[in-house]
Amino acid sequence: MTQHVSSDRAESDPLPLAPSKGQWAVERLRTARRWLAIRRKLVLVVVIVVLAAGIGTGTVYSWHHCWSFSSDLVATSSDECVGVTDGSDGTQVFGSGLAPVMSAIAAENDRVAQEDGTVSLALLAPLTSKDDDKDLTLQQYAGEVEGAYTAVERANAQENRPKIRLLLANMGSGEQSWEHTVDRLKEVEGLVGVVGMGLSQQESVDAARSLSQVGIPMVADLITADGFDTTGTIDDKGPIRGLVRIAMPNARQLAKLGERIPPGQHTAAVVGSAVTPNNTTDLYTKSLDDDFHTVKALKKYLGPESPDFSFNPLGGASAIMPTITQNLCNTGKKIDLMYYAARAKYLPDFLDALRQRSCHQQKITVITGSDSAALDPKLAAFHDPEAPITLLYASYPTPAWMRSTANPDHRLYNAFEAAFTSPHHGQQFPASHLENTYWPVLGHDAVLTAATAIHNVTANTNGASPSRYDVSNQLYALANNAVPGASGHFGIDQNGNRTNLPVTVHQDG
Repeated sequence: MTQHVSSDRAESDPLPLAPSKGQWAVERLRTARRWLAIRRKLVLVVVIVVLAAGIGTGTVYSWHHCWSFSSDLVATSSDECVGVTDGSDGTQVFGSGLAPVMSAIAAENDRVAQEDGTVSLALLAPLTSKDDDKDLTLQQYAGEVEGAYTAVERANAQENRPKIRLLLANMGSGEQSWEHTVDRLKEVEGLVGVVGMGLSQQESVDAARSLSQVGIPMVADLITADGFDTTGTIDDKGPIRGLVRIAMPNARQLAKLGERIPPGQHTAAVVGSAVTPNNTTDLYTKSLDDDFHTVKALKKYLGPESPDFSFNPLGGASAIMPTITQNLCNTGKKIDLMYYAARAKYLPDFLDALRQRSCHQQKITVITGSDSAALDPKLAAFHDPEAPITLLYASYPTPAWMRSTANPDHRLYNAFEAAFTSPHHGQQFPASHLENTYWPVLGHDAVLTAATAIHNVTANTNGASPSRYDVSNQLYALANNAVPGASGHFGIDQNGNRTNLPVTVHQDG
């Protein structure tokens, strides 16, 4: 017969010295029930604490807010977290790849919060990347953030005031969430500038014009499309006041490349893509295409009947590239120059198709822009003696040259490299990020440009806290060699472009 014991008596009933098997099972059941009750109470306490915290912020902790209490962060339908954070919302809101630098940002922001007088500077960029839409890689944008953080940390280590608080503002992999992110930035108290600004595409222009309307100054680091500067000639909608940049314009790049073409008879063709995977205007590639037809040293090899191929990335590049390259063999002309006005992510497919075309033994030189700096020089297309292919592009000098005595500003680069690779609140940034992409240098130099303007305000006003308008004025006053960047000394001209550009031609194959 089974003995039934009430749960009320279980707490006080003494246990027999030698319990039977049935009594032992009953006691185990009592213990399990007690632990279950305790766990339920603990869960209830946690829920109460979470809800109380949510009440304080007005935001419920949820997936919709990237598992944070911040209304500035929103999860998109494509499972990307976009918006603005100071690092305190968690180190992985933008993915595990940014966790080390996010941890450092949160710690540095917490440190400078103890100081009297701080201002905020935001890095606006695509900080996530989807597998099917890689205009950028994790190594690139992680390096950009790491370089920007390094500049903030170095600036805050000096005696200058005010100290700088760095915010990260993610527009999404294709910049499709630029409007939400920019609207959040406009609400940030003490924001005196924005750096980064994303890639040369329509969303970046819209973001720049929106920030300009409220007087927020901007230092773009990667934007190279011609006219994407203070002049605003990129879309002929008027000046973009407050927008300066430190990247090299496409026209400057291609003019340098034109000097490398050997004299003599050459026949060129153009292949390009004028839209992004969002089906918006890709201003980088459009600018390249325009320059191929206007830069004197390049346009002379294009005639009225020169082949001109275009493709839409929404249709897939791998399927169209073999058709385009085979057409080069059927034009009746020997094409030895290929002007490539598309994103570098489609270039491996294009180079491989050149290698496989029926006239692959004809030597061909591909000329393109700085986006190709991310290309792997070990691609098979560069090392096939049966298909001689050469790639020329202009970009920043190699790290080896930057740190060598051949560089008159090598001490500046070496100091940056030492700071980048040193511990940051217990975090370490991969040294390989400096070797494989120049984005850390540009991220650093964009922040340094803004920081120089910020500190010039306080130096000239007996320590008064700068406004966004003060910083904007100072950016245009950075003449000649005012900024000691990792890439060398430079200034900003009246159109918002960097002076002293170190344009270098690179060759693969």
